[in-house]
Amino acid sequence: MIKKLSIILVFVLSACVYRLDIQQGNILAQKDIDKLRAGLTKNQVVFVLGSPVVDDAFADDKWIYLYSYKNSNRGTMVKKKLELVFDGDKLVSAAGDYDIPESLKTQ
Repeated sequence: MIKKLSIILVFVLSACVYRLDIQQGNILAQKDIDKLRAGLTKNQVVFVLGSPVVDDAFADDKWIYLYSYKNSNRGTMVKKKLELVFDGDKLVSAAGDYDIPESLKTQ
């Protein structure tokens, strides 16, 4: 009888476990994306958005900002990506899962 009660207690307590939400990457707000304009320098972009998560050693002209959020309790996952392309030191285009300003949309 005690063995059955202890097994039931284990199952009941394991159902009450809280799992932490996990956020990784750059948390970008749409209001910050709206501040981007063609011609901004790399330093200006870092000031607005912060440093990118992915630093491509072979292509210094492409920056990638990644964000993921996992809600373990609901089993949901959100992933977002923003890719910025530079020509030299100037921002020329952007693409990704955010609303991109018209001046930066790739043709």
